[in-house]
Amino acid sequence: MWARLRQRRLQSRAERWVVIGLGAQYEGTRHNVGFRCVDLLAKECGIALNERRRLAVLGQGRVEGSEAALAKPRTYVNRSGEAAAYLRQRFGAPLSRMLVLLDDMDLPLGRIRIRPSGGSGGHNGLNSINASLGSQDYPRLRIGVGRPESGAIAHVLGGFSPGEQEAVDAALAQAVEAVKVIIASGVDAAMNEYN
Repeated sequence: MWARLRQRRLQSRAERWVVIGLGAQYEGTRHNVGFRCVDLLAKECGIALNERRRLAVLGQGRVEGSEAALAKPRTYVNRSGEAAAYLRQRFGAPLSRMLVLLDDMDLPLGRIRIRPSGGSGGHNGLNSINASLGSQDYPRLRIGVGRPESGAIAHVLGGFSPGEQEAVDAALAQAVEAVKVIIASGVDAAMNEYN
């Protein structure tokens, strides 16, 4: 009996998704779109983000019929790897089921892009996660915030204009739907539909 329960728990851990939205403590900024996406997904799926840990705020529930933990790291973006490593250890999720949501200056405002793995593209949050996990082999969903002509730091820490906000809201709604497709049907299916 104990062996069956242990086997069931291990199987459940291997099937659970961990969705990590990257962001900063400044609400409404370009750097915060990962947090906003997690918030929208949690609201849509009825998951309360009410568990406060040292490294992350998180909630657990079901997304498209699968167990999922939704998390927002409490670290600075460039130390997101600490939270990712903690979440991986806590939930025992394989890298293929650790989905990272983040802002991307190399994508036009309002576009999203899904990848099954890859480099950081210069994003310090992904650099930290890659170093902490010792791998780049986890899926990520990038949300375009556009690239300024100069002043990248001021750009990502700045807010959206009213005209930009409409495009961002549409991208976030699309990103939430893409996360649900990833969880229900896999990264390749979501890439075919949204990239």
